[in-house]
Amino acid sequence: MKTLQSTLKACFALLLFSTVVVSCSKDNETTEVEDSNLDITEIEASAEVDAIEGALEDLVIEVYENQEASETGRVVQPPQLPDCVTITIIAQQNFREVTIDFGSEGCMVRGHELMGKIILSWTRDPEAQQRVITYELEDFFIDAKAVIGSRTILKELSNDNGNPQFTHTVDLTVIWPNGLQASREGTKIREWIEGFGSGVFSDNVFEVSGNWTTTFVNGNTHTYEVMQPLRREVICTYFVSGTVDVQRTNFGGTLDFGEGDCDNKATFTFNNGNEIEITLN
Repeated sequence: MKTLQSTLKACFALLLFSTVVVSCSKDNETTEVEDSNLDITEIEASAEVDAIEGALEDLVIEVYENQEASETGRVVQPPQLPDCVTITIIAQQNFREVTIDFGSEGCMVRGHELMGKIILSWTRDPEAQQRVITYELEDFFIDAKAVIGSRTILKELSNDNGNPQFTHTVDLTVIWPNGLQASREGTKIREWIEGFGSGVFSDNVFEVSGNWTTTFVNGNTHTYEVMQPLRREVICTYFVSGTVDVQRTNFGGTLDFGEGDCDNKATFTFNNGNEIEITLN
């Protein structure tokens, strides 16, 4: 009888152990899937922050360049901006403050719906080879995402390649309608490689390099370093080529924006060789 009881206890213990192992295995698989989905979501979100930064940089550079070219202190409306954009200026002898107002109802600019204001300022010195531009955002939204922050831009009239160059010090927070939130700090260098001086901003092309950190509201932090320069064509919403090294605590890999197509596709290759396609919104 004792032998039978011992056998039954052993069988029950084995069954219980097996159940626990299977349960843990399933829980681990579920956790891994959830983590993987979160990783992809955060990579996509960070790429969307890139697009927001690009749109902001385009507008600031376009308005600044048009205003500086006039040298009159009067408002200069860039010809390729729609009528729903209102520009005002405070002009002093060696100082400019320009407000770009997109209104509170939404204004479509190059495929983005913008609301709120961008306020930029700089000290004028026509003889200086470097100029500092600062801007801040006021109740600003792009494609229903709230954007908070300020930036400093150092413009070099001519870099080692003979091209104008803008070094951006980044400090922005983006909040999605669903509550997702990401903050970014770092440095981006924009070299103006095509279209400078043409008077038509839509033909401009920039190459972007640099490094930055994106921190999500859940505490996850991604670090980014440009490996191959990112090609920014003003007529396209996203980068059309270039690669970025991405690292986080539990994964890393390479984000590749493609071979030059003007689309919303990118590829992420994890360090283990797994590759996924990313669709940017």
